[in-house]
Amino acid sequence: MNSPLRIGVLAYPGCFASEVYGVPDLLVMASHVAAAQGAVGPGYEVSVLSPRRRVVASGGAVLDVAAVRPVDVLIVPGFELSPALDLDVTLGRLQPELAWIRAQAADGTPVVSICVGAFLLAEAGLLAGRGATTSWLFADRFARRYPEVQLRPESLVVTDRGVTTTAAFSAMYDFALRFVREYDGPAVARGTARIALLDDARSSQSPYVDAALLPTAGREFSRGVKRCLDRHLAARYDLRALAAEFHVSTRTLLRRFGEEAGETPLAYLQAARVRRARHLLETTGRTVAGIAAEVGYRDPGTFGGIFARHTGQRPGEYRARFRRSEDRAADGPAAEHGDTGRGDPVGEC
Repeated sequence: MNSPLRIGVLAYPGCFASEVYGVPDLLVMASHVAAAQGAVGPGYEVSVLSPRRRVVASGGAVLDVAAVRPVDVLIVPGFELSPALDLDVTLGRLQPELAWIRAQAADGTPVVSICVGAFLLAEAGLLAGRGATTSWLFADRFARRYPEVQLRPESLVVTDRGVTTTAAFSAMYDFALRFVREYDGPAVARGTARIALLDDARSSQSPYVDAALLPTAGREFSRGVKRCLDRHLAARYDLRALAAEFHVSTRTLLRRFGEEAGETPLAYLQAARVRRARHLLETTGRTVAGIAAEVGYRDPGTFGGIFARHTGQRPGEYRARFRRSEDRAADGPAAEHGDTGRGDPVGEC
């Protein structure tokens, strides 16, 4: 390697500033350790990048960012995630970042997430079918939102086919030490760990799990309701029929679901429909009306209003910005006009 390894850290609104700078700071230490041990090499070139001109991190810190550009490794930090946070709204506002993550991965760039930055990687479609980890505190929430990911909640660092995810906060240092070990050797990694007072032999986050901090157990009822709604996205929402399916009154259904999920069944259904619609807008040439019908809206205007409320963009605007070029080419021009979007009839829950 004749030039420095280019490390790009993605900064975005609400990200943790400490996770933006944590890995770069450790790499600086590693460079000094390597030099002290007589190593001669190109080292690392670290940049904080963003598709935005101005980024305010969690806590109000304004980050100095550069425009996005090709890198050799992309690091995606975590963000302030609370139980009450609406992930659909939060992630919906990060579409420019998600698009750049997808583009870098498509170019073969290794991508790394720190802590709940895994939610961004999963939302960008990078983790489907891959092994991954994230903060133990939010592992259950992650698994419910992204069932297609092979989650390993006990692991500190998981790498699967060029995509790396790490556990909570300080696991960024576990990743960084492994990274240094790979590029600078075990002696430099050990020296860096000793200077920084880091444990370079951790292998699991299980010992750190505090059951008292985990989300309240006993959410089987709301999970069952969600599975039912997910199976029948296109069906007409019928609260009475839904309650009958679970042998409770409508009042009990709303109360129990609200206590466990923190929202109404209808709010969950709308968010699930929007997630499905976003995927179809990005990856197919189906008409907006056809997609609206497939996710349960006979009136495209109603669908457009709900979609905009969740993503900040109308469906057509969203497609124009985030439609994947390879999928557009594969569909061909006829696909944009020839799909009615009417799927098979789906029964009520």
